[in-house]
Amino acid sequence: MILPKRIVLAGAALCAAGVCATAFAATTKTAATVPLSTGVVNISTTLGYQGGRAAGTGMLLTSAGEVLTNNHVIRGATAIKVVIPSTHKSYNATVVGYSVANDVAVLKLQNAPKLKTVTTGNSSTAKVGQKVTALGNAGGAGGKPIAAAGKITATRQTITATDDNGISEQLTGLLQTDAVLRPGDSGGPLLDAGGKVIGMDTAASVGFRFQASGAGYAIPINKALSFAKLIVAGRSSATVHIGSTPFLGLSVPSQDDAPSGVTVASVVPNGPAAVAGIGQGDVITTINGKAINSFGDLSNALLQYTAGTTVTLGVVNGVSGLAATVAVTTTSGPPQ
Repeated sequence: MILPKRIVLAGAALCAAGVCATAFAATTKTAATVPLSTGVVNISTTLGYQGGRAAGTGMLLTSAGEVLTNNHVIRGATAIKVVIPSTHKSYNATVVGYSVANDVAVLKLQNAPKLKTVTTGNSSTAKVGQKVTALGNAGGAGGKPIAAAGKITATRQTITATDDNGISEQLTGLLQTDAVLRPGDSGGPLLDAGGKVIGMDTAASVGFRFQASGAGYAIPINKALSFAKLIVAGRSSATVHIGSTPFLGLSVPSQDDAPSGVTVASVVPNGPAAVAGIGQGDVITTINGKAINSFGDLSNALLQYTAGTTVTLGVVNGVSGLAATVAVTTTSGPPQ
């Protein structure tokens, strides 16, 4: 992974893989017997390389501790902590995998006992005008999830979300709601009148902004679960990354004036790039022979590998102007 030049505060107010023992399927529990907040958890992350913190929400999919959330909630995290609001118990979490393009991630709680899960419904039956309730860690304050009532105002919506690095993602097939979503709600459930999850809230927040504002959006739960199943089964693809994220230990600007390649803005002391002799002002032109012309090119290329992989970078020295190839052995870093 490369570090963004600017701090990303994803989902915050300010701020191995294996098949699950329990399938991601709807249960027979109802809101009459189970509190709406059952299975909803608060997520807080440490952005160690950026010097910040972030907060969001997640949903327990299995009693073994698999948690579904938005990818942008955990982006850049060097440590992840999950709190069960009803018991106030805190667990460290690791990243099972994620899909940047679909804004879906799965976490695994460490040393968690048998936990109560959310109850999932069928998002394919969602209709305009249907009453819904959004739950989440609004404002990143922690504590009991805050509810926001509303209705579905549109289905099959497409939005463009942009992070603080200028990287844009187009999210499609979304549910639109007039329930008020706040930073920190990202990854939380959108519930139907029966208390079943039909969507995963995707709130605009600091570091993750929508092209248009004034509406809330949720990823249909059927779609989110389809990616969660791929992640937990360890099925990587062009859009699904499994396991640890490869880390180069350098940052590049989201906008670069170099005619080709990307200019190294900084390197992490004693990190992989520094050890390989790459320094500030050098220009990276290729990775394993593939041309690199933007932050996105380098980020996407790295996601095809896992931590510990040795990659060959084409590098133009910022002082001499000489081109060379440099082998860099990646280490484990924060998710993209």
